[in-house]
Amino acid sequence: MPCQTSGELKLLVDEAKQYTKDGKVADYIPELGKAKPEDLSIAIHYPDGRCISAGDIDKKITLQSISKVISLALVLIERGFQYVFERVGMEPTGDPFNSIAKLETMAPAKPLNPMINAGALVVTHMIKGDSVEERLNRLLAFIRELADDSSIGYCEEVARSEFETANLNRSLCYFLKQHKIIIEDVETLLDLYTKQCAIEMNCLDLGRIGMIFAMDGKDPLTGKQIMPEDVARICKTFMVTCGMYNASGEFAIKIGIPAKSGVSGGIMGAVPGKFGIGIFGPALDEKGNSVAGIKLLELLSRNYRLSMF
Repeated sequence: MPCQTSGELKLLVDEAKQYTKDGKVADYIPELGKAKPEDLSIAIHYPDGRCISAGDIDKKITLQSISKVISLALVLIERGFQYVFERVGMEPTGDPFNSIAKLETMAPAKPLNPMINAGALVVTHMIKGDSVEERLNRLLAFIRELADDSSIGYCEEVARSEFETANLNRSLCYFLKQHKIIIEDVETLLDLYTKQCAIEMNCLDLGRIGMIFAMDGKDPLTGKQIMPEDVARICKTFMVTCGMYNASGEFAIKIGIPAKSGVSGGIMGAVPGKFGIGIFGPALDEKGNSVAGIKLLELLSRNYRLSMF
């Protein structure tokens, strides 16, 4: 079913787009720095297959940190709750997503949650397979099923750009390896992680994945339970408590839906039992979230009473 352009959504996009001037693209990753800061688009995917949109929803975006919640779902399915949470915690942190500070003060030195970079690296470390290619293909197969799009791949240029500039993530990996939270070669893990972050799709794909989370892991169009209900519940809980970096508390109060952002400017939202949202707006605020994307979600939540609280 084709995605229908919505005049009502376009008005909200036009209102939110004014805020792009207050943000900045993620130019510390050279490939992401090429994005147009004024871009803003949204697709809303309903469980009956309907989709409404505004803006250029066909433009490809890389998942970046949005991939963290999807890789978490995969390893929870493959490894189980106990295995995963023996190695990564469940608590929010007020620190930036790339901070090393809490690792130095925690005992044992496991990351506080899977949505910060240290935790996401540990989660990616848990993806099963004997090579980077096999593990990446396992994740891609899962994402393609969630999005119902077999064409989804990753952007080699973005992956390369991230790998070459990933020195802070290297530091996190070596710290985690010193404490035996990670036991594989650091460069191998970073190769996989940067390719994971560079997986690309459009807003419609992103909204459809959000819809699967919103519907407790079930694809309502096929009736297939793609992930167990409990896995979807855990992931949505992390999206609420940690999904918007260290702005998650304010986001929960103002907007109140499970969501995960990425520094490409993408946001995936999952309104429980209702629909999924995919947003792209590459101009970021100081926390690393899409400045206009958050404003757009705030307008939607307020106008249509979407908050779960």
